Amino acid sequence: MASTKEFALDFAFFNYLRDFYEENRGRIRNNYRTLSKKFLDFNDSTNPDSYLRTPQFEALEMYIFFKEYLDNRQVHQTFEDWYYRKNGFEKRTDFGFTVGEQGTIFSIDVEQYKSVFARMKKFAQDYPNYIFALTMGTGKTILMATCIFYEFLLANKFPKDKKYCHNALVFAPDKTVLQSLKEIQTFDRAKVVPSEYLSWLNTHLKIHFLEDTGTTLNTIDRSKYNIIISNTQKIILKRQHKEKSKIDQLFSAPSFDKGSAYDDIADLYGFAQPEDEGELIDNQRFSKLTRLEQLGIFVDEAHHSFGNVLAKDMGLKTAKTSLRLTINELAKSLEKSGTSVVACYNYTGTPYAGKEVFPEVVYAYGLKDAIDKKYLKKVTVNGYTNPKSKEFLNLSVKGFWENYGENRYEGMLPKLAIFASTIEELKNELKPALEEILNELNIPLHKILVNVGDDKLTTNDDIREFNRLDNPSSDKQFILLVNKGREGWNCRSLFGVSLFRKPKSKIFVLQATMRCLRAIGSVQERANVYLSEENMQILEEELKQNFRMSIDELSKKDSVNETYTIKLVPPSVKLKVNRKKKLHELKEKELVNAVDFEFEKVDLEKYKLIHIEQSGLVGGKINRKVSEDLSDFREKREFSELTLVAEISRYLNRSCIELHKILAGSKQGYEKVLDYVNKYNELLYDLIIPKLFNELYTLESYEKKETKEIYLVKEPKEGYYQMTANPKLVVEINDTNFKGFVDKSFHLDTYCFDSTPEKKFFEEIVCHEDIKKIYFTGMLTHGQSDFFIQYIDPDSNTVRSYYPDFLIEKTDGKMLIVEVKGDNKIDDPIVRAKEKAANEIANASEMDYRIISGSQVNNGNSSSIFDEIY
Repeated sequence: MASTKEFALDFAFFNYLRDFYEENRGRIRNNYRTLSKKFLDFNDSTNPDSYLRTPQFEALEMYIFFKEYLDNRQVHQTFEDWYYRKNGFEKRTDFGFTVGEQGTIFSIDVEQYKSVFARMKKFAQDYPNYIFALTMGTGKTILMATCIFYEFLLANKFPKDKKYCHNALVFAPDKTVLQSLKEIQTFDRAKVVPSEYLSWLNTHLKIHFLEDTGTTLNTIDRSKYNIIISNTQKIILKRQHKEKSKIDQLFSAPSFDKGSAYDDIADLYGFAQPEDEGELIDNQRFSKLTRLEQLGIFVDEAHHSFGNVLAKDMGLKTAKTSLRLTINELAKSLEKSGTSVVACYNYTGTPYAGKEVFPEVVYAYGLKDAIDKKYLKKVTVNGYTNPKSKEFLNLSVKGFWENYGENRYEGMLPKLAIFASTIEELKNELKPALEEILNELNIPLHKILVNVGDDKLTTNDDIREFNRLDNPSSDKQFILLVNKGREGWNCRSLFGVSLFRKPKSKIFVLQATMRCLRAIGSVQERANVYLSEENMQILEEELKQNFRMSIDELSKKDSVNETYTIKLVPPSVKLKVNRKKKLHELKEKELVNAVDFEFEKVDLEKYKLIHIEQSGLVGGKINRKVSEDLSDFREKREFSELTLVAEISRYLNRSCIELHKILAGSKQGYEKVLDYVNKYNELLYDLIIPKLFNELYTLESYEKKETKEIYLVKEPKEGYYQMTANPKLVVEINDTNFKGFVDKSFHLDTYCFDSTPEKKFFEEIVCHEDIKKIYFTGMLTHGQSDFFIQYIDPDSNTVRSYYPDFLIEKTDGKMLIVEVKGDNKIDDPIVRAKEKAANEIANASEMDYRIISGSQVNNGNSSSIFDEIY
């Protein structure tokens, strides 16, 4: 039984949920509303113009997946449906269960399932509650803003649909993290919102930032599209701690305790009135929130909450002052006011709390992945055994200065954060010692900045300097702090952290360490953390509990990949290509004759519900008998004359009066048309609307061929491009192996291949006697080249850009475009869509296009592509 319980604590359902989504993305999207598809396509991270990073976009996909496909289903309900393959999970790619069956699935037996389900249900809230666990630096605040914008666009389009938020409350757990949420207010919405919806959003969006204690919430009752940004202390009703005297009890209003006899009439008689002005403001905000409809709650606690604090916020551990209690109280009050919480969306830095996986996590992107994918800096953790305080500081400062000095990154000087445990320690020990060390290194003392929250040590000018550290004009490099590691401090030019004393809170070591990991520049940089041996041990423990990784994994040396500076080899290669443009012109026709829908020619069998009996097997054949037509049992919409023309008008964009006359004057007449449509609803969309379209419009198509001269690679603004690649897959122009073939290739001085077959293909073909030129064109795929092919993605039905691997010119002048693909990808629908589009472009430009498999290349058959063509 213990193993089952441990399994439940460690079961990461979000991984299986993501697998299901990726395997069934196309089918799932068919259930989405058109606007949802447009929003996703605009933000797709595979699109070079998209602003969102991959983890942000994947989280957005799961957000909309729960919204559109699962209809805001609770996580424990989703898990049950997933396990038993029902309610949308019928296509899960493994054998399924029905209730009561025995067996195993993904190594989850029935007892383990029950344990996981019971745990999920135990921690479930009265409202849908989802956790998005993206590590620090991956852009949770922007993701949160994007989700809110999406909600409002859909709420405007479908105002009666209860699953969309009409208002959003954004919670910060404390006042310091609140500052980082200002990005929601200042963020350029055009980066994540399609242009056709941007004007409406900017016009209707109302943002209320409750920064000061005295700020009242000025939302209009029952209004929409409000974003209220606050922390919990500014929202929650304060409790009275001082016991009332007998006189106070006699003359005061009755108690407002939940469940009291006066509970239902408390608002009417003012029983909840506070006793001082500060309490009045809190109640005013709380009361205002209860008069906003369809409220979505968005919680950003990721900048500081780990371990027990995060567990309390997520509801895994009870606490009277927890964030979860605040939200639960608000949800109850909203329900009493006739409104509701649509859902609560929590954005945190980790899916773990010690040994436990949060049961309501629906997407996770970990610290290791973020570093590996270059969304964060790499980091080296430097530990020192038994140093004295000044020795440790000396080693930290010298190490930092040797690594970074006054080198600039995005024009900014690198910074080292040095933490003291108390203000007294900083004032009496740390600051004098640092000044002495800087003098020894001939570093100006004005590079020191102190921020401790004490007016005697930190002036208003210091605060301003601290807020502008990420500015090229800032000359501060050594930042002395007390307890600043846990706050929402986003300083990308921070390259080092030094922490000698053991802090009061162990989690502070992890929080301080992560401050210097935010990415900066186009190349992944490396930060340095300096810790005492005691703090090293604490960091190891906290990493294991919160990220399931060790210091060795966190600070591993560079992977096999290296960074390469890539320059164009003059002269720039130009290419003439022919591109076809298809134009469609819609022309209206004058309706002369009555419309004949020709119902008698329609095969109605495919619309009927037929009952078939099977009486058994006779002589190896199945005996079947058609019993009866059960079409009347189908769920059907009953149309009237008015609703029928209204539905047709939605598709044809024609006047309802005009359509009414057309239907009334048709050969079949209104009565017969309604009879057919009400019996077989599908006829409306399969026959009637297309028939009317063809009678009312003519669609004429024109094809135009354009010849364009394009650059194989655009001139980089900085004079070079940068890429990371495995050295084993890199070929450079000065490589002695290609000394005799430089004039046949290398429009760039470095080729960074994605795979061994690609490199081997190049090595073989560049030596081929029939080859005049071969260019590797598949490495710059983010707008650096004009040599791309537009195709229609079969999943999203949107236009995307595809960059082929090679462009080859033969000695006879014939051109060939080649794609090297893994054997398992040859028949992929997307690969086939690319192939179709590439063939059209190639044929128009008198070229050829071929896909060659990795196995063909590895077997030494690269030149077979010429045999196939010529």
